[in-house]
Amino acid sequence: MLDIVPDFVLDEDAPALPRAGGGADRTSDAPLLDAYSRTVSDVVEKVGSSVVRIDLARNDGKAAGSGSGVIVSPDGLVLTNSHVVSAGRRASVTTLDGRVFSARVLGDDPDTDLALLRIDADETLPAARLGDSRALRPGQIAIAIGNPLGFDATVTAGVVSALGRSLRAKNGRLIDDVIQTDAALNPGNSGGPLVSSAGEVVGINTAVIMGAQGICFAVAANTAQFVLGEIVRHGRVRRAYLGIGAGTVPLPRRIALRLGLQQATGAVVTTIAQGGPASETGMLTGDIILSIDGAPVAGADDIVRLLGADKIGRTIPIDVLRRSDQRRFWVGLTERKAP
Repeated sequence: MLDIVPDFVLDEDAPALPRAGGGADRTSDAPLLDAYSRTVSDVVEKVGSSVVRIDLARNDGKAAGSGSGVIVSPDGLVLTNSHVVSAGRRASVTTLDGRVFSARVLGDDPDTDLALLRIDADETLPAARLGDSRALRPGQIAIAIGNPLGFDATVTAGVVSALGRSLRAKNGRLIDDVIQTDAALNPGNSGGPLVSSAGEVVGINTAVIMGAQGICFAVAANTAQFVLGEIVRHGRVRRAYLGIGAGTVPLPRRIALRLGLQQATGAVVTTIAQGGPASETGMLTGDIILSIDGAPVAGADDIVRLLGADKIGRTIPIDVLRRSDQRRFWVGLTERKAP
């Protein structure tokens, strides 16, 4: 089932009415509409064969739910949502051409609502390419492919509505740097890909706000790439613990030039956990993290990526921007405990 965010109501402006005598405008728009249709069709043709339906079963063999997934390597690695696989460890995967394979859950990460499966197949499978979600801009075309409500290989299209959102996972932790889109999602779309016009997977669809039209969310592809690597190497995601929540914000150009910064964005601290490592350093909400242990931070997904197991037990420098001043904090990191 697609993760549901509690209802709330948004005000909407009435759409502008078309002007009378607009036939010439519609005619001139035809090539643009044709180009848009071709773009969507080309993306579906390129990526569609890598999108699968996932059916889960408990150890007693009873059905435990279903969702979507996307094959991301020719040897059968499949990305999906953690909440899709949370009810069972045994899975069957159905491809676009109707073939059914058994699959096993390699690991899942409730903190990002992502999971990784491996298809048991002695053949090369069609795989989609993970793109760089940091290159996204609001207004870009976004195409969702999945299996909502049992209707396989369903395609919806919209735009990237916003970047750097935070979304609360089922375990209560915030998923940072989430993509907001108006591409329609429904139960069963969970785990399917959000695809750019270049045919690259830029997000893994995860949630929709019920009662509000066109507000849906996907976990960024850069976060998915990190989780994939950790599960392949360790069977789980080990992380150092900093004790903050963060989002991605642009850096003031004047300040970035003055400080000689290469990145155009940073990670703003939105929350600080009481008793956590960051709370003992003087770091404040509103600080913008520029680097961790010397590595530049261009967004919240960089924090997730940089706080790996290699930093557990280390004291590392973290550079932040507070108002217009750059400051350095030395933070002793601990290991994040499993929820």
